[in-house]
Amino acid sequence: MPGHPRVVFLRPLAQGRPNVEAGAYSYYDDPDQPEAFFDRNVRYHFDFVGDRLIIGPFCAIGTGAQIIMSGANHAMDGFSTYPFNIFANGWEAGFDPESWAKGMRGDTRIGADVWIGSEAWIMPGVTVGPGAIIAARAVVTQDVAPYAVVGGNPARELRQRFDADTVSALLDIAWWAWPVAKITRNLGAIRGADIDALRAAT
Repeated sequence: MPGHPRVVFLRPLAQGRPNVEAGAYSYYDDPDQPEAFFDRNVRYHFDFVGDRLIIGPFCAIGTGAQIIMSGANHAMDGFSTYPFNIFANGWEAGFDPESWAKGMRGDTRIGADVWIGSEAWIMPGVTVGPGAIIAARAVVTQDVAPYAVVGGNPARELRQRFDADTVSALLDIAWWAWPVAKITRNLGAIRGADIDALRAAT
């Protein structure tokens, strides 16, 4: 962002990275190398594992937030979780890759318009619904409902931002998928809390 080098859009940084998708206008804020987000804040994301990271549009990610991918997992069925096989020199003999693959959690998905607080951790395979808020330093180990506010370690739902009918309407309207010109014309309704005004946007 001009004049604020600590704020970077993620979409350009995601280009050319296999298994990564970042929506328009989602950003990361960090005074220290924010452009290295996918190297420093997305951890254990190995191409050979195949899990995908999908970040929706209009997300705001605070300083030091961490997204942990499935490559962080170790085989857990035996007595030791130590990854002997990766050090070779004969230690790879007899290793069953399936014992490790069983621990894979799948893709990590962060919906549109999600606010992730500073130093929050999102663990592998989690889906965060649109409009959710992740409190600072929360450790998210399970899926987060749309428009939920979660916090703590492990994170738990603290409240819903809106009633169920409003959440349903917001998901149906999906303003984040509108053309930019329509978003620009209707910022008042998007920032506001009148669902009828948002429905009526043209």
